[in-house]
Amino acid sequence: MTRLAFHLKPKSGVFGMRSVLASARRYRLALVGVLLSCVATAAFAHGVAEGDKGYIQESSGVLFGPFVYLGAKHMVTGYDHLLFLAGVIFFLYRLKEISIYVTMFAVGHSATLLLGVLTGVSVNAYLIDAIIGLSVVYKALDNLGAFQRWFGVQPNTKAATLIFGLFHGFGLATKLQDFELSPDGLLANLIAFNIGVEIGQLLALGLILIAMGFWRRTPSFWKHAYAANVVLMAAGFTLTGYQLVGYFVA
Repeated sequence: MTRLAFHLKPKSGVFGMRSVLASARRYRLALVGVLLSCVATAAFAHGVAEGDKGYIQESSGVLFGPFVYLGAKHMVTGYDHLLFLAGVIFFLYRLKEISIYVTMFAVGHSATLLLGVLTGVSVNAYLIDAIIGLSVVYKALDNLGAFQRWFGVQPNTKAATLIFGLFHGFGLATKLQDFELSPDGLLANLIAFNIGVEIGQLLALGLILIAMGFWRRTPSFWKHAYAANVVLMAAGFTLTGYQLVGYFVA
């Protein structure tokens, strides 16, 4: 997997300094925008809309289609999931590599989603969401080559994707556990919900890949890749901090 190795060429003269300052201002504005967006949406990172809550709690029996829809809707609007996936595929170009990493992530969150709901294994929602925020931080640091530069080691990226997928699955499970789910058709509905999550993941991933594909063809990609991952890391820290505040205040 490609990682960043930066060799910055100093710009001389007034115009060079103006260019650097203009770029810095753009990055600061982008960072502020992403952080504000994360703060505004962090409370809903794994949340379920009020109308969907009522439907889930009042329904019984096998409702395959509606639960597929709910799972897809949840994933498409799950900013923490999407940020992590964006980091995972940031430097992946081959479809085979992308498929492997996405499959590892899917296996992880599918296993803990089913395990958590069916067995009643419970994890504090704030803490699990804080770990999910840290998964975004990890991926940004990995993309920046920080682990090799700081510690001289490179974590196994596939194993890390699987492990963090397990935490993302627990994040999904904690929200479903808040509801009084009918045992009638529970397994089938959970499978349907999980299928919906995968459909939503593929739809979101497709859009991200299209956007990344256009960006990678521009000369600015390698110039701005560092800043993009710094913004990604800051977003992860923001999500983590928000959840930790909720844990200690709630």
